[in-house]
Amino acid sequence: MNDGDNNFLSRWSRRKAQVREGVAVPGEAAPAPAQPAAGDAAAGAPGAVRVRPAPPDPIAHRPAAAPPLPTLADVAALAPQSDYTRFVATGVAPEVKNAALKKLFTDPHFNVMDGLDTYIDDYGKPDPLPVGMLRKMAQSQLLGLFDDEQKDGAAQAGAASPDPAGALDATSPRPSPGPVAQDPVGASPDTADDAAPH
Repeated sequence: MNDGDNNFLSRWSRRKAQVREGVAVPGEAAPAPAQPAAGDAAAGAPGAVRVRPAPPDPIAHRPAAAPPLPTLADVAALAPQSDYTRFVATGVAPEVKNAALKKLFTDPHFNVMDGLDTYIDDYGKPDPLPVGMLRKMAQSQLLGLFDDEQKDGAAQAGAASPDPAGALDATSPRPSPGPVAQDPVGASPDTADDAAPH
């Protein structure tokens, strides 16, 4: 801070303290009274004749006639290159204003999609996911969405491919299925659980 700032702050602080204490604060210089105009001085002189100013001419100061407010007939004459400012001015009937704006925005210039619109996609599509992706989802397998197709495909594959057992000659003996593992006699379910590693 420079000295000018210190002087200002110290004067301000001193004046605030004086106001709090109730001491009269020296005021700033009062502005000088305005000097009366020469015409006013002559009017105040004794024996002077007072002249009234002439009244203003009503024709000269008449405001220019405002153009009539637009109507629906004016809206019908609009083109895309027309000036639409008078149709949105204050005092225009709402139906005229709406019709003019509707005509303005039917211009193809305002109907160009830029691709940045948020809701440009059709979110009413019933199947937005491709079928290939839907087949891979675990949820569609749990819901069984494609079980009918898999059963039909298995039935068609079974009918088209020959059965290896049926291909053998009816006179040839069929092979036996092999030995079946059986539980040992006398083994209880509790001992089988104890034998299994934990």
